[in-house]
Amino acid sequence: MRPSLRAVLAVALLVVLVPNAWVWAASAGHVGVHGDDDPSAPVAIVLGARVYESGRPSPWLAYRLDVAADLYLSGRVGALLVSGDGRQAAHDEPAVMRDYLVAAGVPEQAIVLDPAGYDTHDTCVRAREVFGVSHALVVTQDFHEPRAVALCRHAGIDAQAVADTRARANRGTWLSSWVRERAAALKAGWDVLSGRDPVLGAASTEVDEAVAWTRGHRDE
Repeated sequence: MRPSLRAVLAVALLVVLVPNAWVWAASAGHVGVHGDDDPSAPVAIVLGARVYESGRPSPWLAYRLDVAADLYLSGRVGALLVSGDGRQAAHDEPAVMRDYLVAAGVPEQAIVLDPAGYDTHDTCVRAREVFGVSHALVVTQDFHEPRAVALCRHAGIDAQAVADTRARANRGTWLSSWVRERAAALKAGWDVLSGRDPVLGAASTEVDEAVAWTRGHRDE
């Protein structure tokens, strides 16, 4: 192999490794899977995923929502902030997520919609800057949780992930998603280094209100 080619490959490898190393280091000690030892927090941030044309959540989004519903119904969180892309009515991720959670027994008053969580970075920054979240659980798949936690903690949220593991049953899809995460870490690193701001808008007290509503009704 020629020296110039080796140099190019070395640089490419470094470009991939550095942001992934940051993701893993920043999330170390703050990731876990859903189970009896779930932590607690005022709110769980539920990250959006694909919604079908029929208005149903994709299986992996449904898995996340099942975890989130259990966190709420078991008393570990006081509100659920569902974040995703709400720009198209036929694929309104937060609305579909809310409807699924309500059908699972979560009171609508405990659910807050963020329709401008277009990616993980946007969700984390908006949770902190728009909704005032400072301490949260992050609900996603296990392959995604290090990046989600790293970005939320960089945004100023004391975040810990509670991950779904049922997606592991589909090994091929899970593995391809894990590989895509390595590339997604590059974008995460760029978002952090560039200080890219998502669409923000006016501050909202909806999460605090949802937590207060839950606290009042659990105390009854």
